[in-house]
Amino acid sequence: MIVGYLRVSSDQQSNDSQRMSIDERFKIERWYQDNSTSGLTKGSERKGLGELLEFVRDGDTVVVYAIDRLGRNTIDVLETVEVLNKKNVALISLREGFDLTTDHGKLLLTMLAGLAELERKNIYARQMAGIKNAREKGKLLGRRKSIDDQSVRDWRVCNNASIRETAEHFGISISSVKRSCSLKK
Repeated sequence: MIVGYLRVSSDQQSNDSQRMSIDERFKIERWYQDNSTSGLTKGSERKGLGELLEFVRDGDTVVVYAIDRLGRNTIDVLETVEVLNKKNVALISLREGFDLTTDHGKLLLTMLAGLAELERKNIYARQMAGIKNAREKGKLLGRRKSIDDQSVRDWRVCNNASIRETAEHFGISISSVKRSCSLKK
């Protein structure tokens, strides 16, 4: 059986292009996917990939658009590949253009997974440098505050309300009320 696996990291992404690319070359008999799932989430903890790994049998082939769909951590990708190998399941990655059942494919997989992990760490380092730079320039980071702390405090005092009543009145969480009321006036 030929099985397809798709993964996107966020709600803003679609797996349509991955599916279309795979459909152009393979007749997939069964699809598995994980949506809004980071590559940082261990493969065994992802619902779709976990179900795929339980389902596949000796002689099956798993097709992915790119090896980074299995994960961005070298060890996790290699563990997933090892599970497939132990079940005698072939793995094909379209973007990289290799079949991981061969020795050359396994070598290439190890190198590519290492590069993917290195790139993820580089992206994170650039992100942290950008945040540090923005803070040094005095830029406000994060989402704009949607709660007027003073209004929350004043309403709670005027109405002798509990934290829960205040949260319900403003349509905010209990922790937001606690945070607003703990701030200095």
